[in-house]
Amino acid sequence: MLSLKNPSFPEIHINNHFEPGDIGAIIELHGRLYHANFGFGLGFEQYVAHTFAEFVCHFQEGKDQIWIAKANGHIKGCIALIDRGNKTAQLRYFITTADYRGRGLGKLLFDFFMQHIRAHLYQKVYLWTTENLKAAAHLYVQEGFYLAEQRESDTFGIPLIEQKYHWELPEPDNTK
Repeated sequence: MLSLKNPSFPEIHINNHFEPGDIGAIIELHGRLYHANFGFGLGFEQYVAHTFAEFVCHFQEGKDQIWIAKANGHIKGCIALIDRGNKTAQLRYFITTADYRGRGLGKLLFDFFMQHIRAHLYQKVYLWTTENLKAAAHLYVQEGFYLAEQRESDTFGIPLIEQKYHWELPEPDNTK
């Protein structure tokens, strides 16, 4: 089990394991934040509750990963990796609280995610997001993700555009 301190955020501890209360807090954080910031309805929180429960119940130690950032015992952000087999991973549950948004915590969590991807030689990564999450999309594109698919949806109680991003391990340069 990993527990990290980062000099950029001395008050933040990042764990890669669950502690009592984390599961409900992560679901609640998604429900409250996405409703307050984007108007998502209960359908979104239900979706997160269902899929996050599946993630937790089927968590494969050594394959699936989670990074949970906490300050004073309160979750301030998280990101998860679900191993989908064949050297493919899915990025999920990437979120930071309003008081840490724009300060670099999301980038720090995303960097941990990408370091893990590279260290474990994943060939492909994908994620689903929505068009209105532009700051996160900017991080993805900077890291080499590309927009692979878009579709209209009202699954979360409002009309929106869902987007699927892909990342593939760059081919080695054999010309040297």
